[in-house]
Amino acid sequence: MESWLPLVIQLVSGAVGGNIVGSAMKGQSLGTIGNSIAGIVGGGLGGQLLGLLGIALNSGGADVGSILGSVAGGGVGGGVLLIIVNIIKKALGK
Repeated sequence: MESWLPLVIQLVSGAVGGNIVGSAMKGQSLGTIGNSIAGIVGGGLGGQLLGLLGIALNSGGADVGSILGSVAGGGVGGGVLLIIVNIIKKALGK
């Protein structure tokens, strides 16, 4: 279970991060479900990427540093992927 905890935290943080960015970008929001899906995917990818790069603190553990690293990586990854999806969507719409 301890190995799954960072991934679950990253996915949930990604969904939250995607919805926060979607709320901030009113005209570019994909809706709650779209923001959540983009955030979940981005959170998983962002958190894993930070872990592979060694940026996440003590990735894989259940200590406070690992949890905060997973939250930060997931939230930022979710927000960034939502922005990328919106840029692609806008470019295809022209």
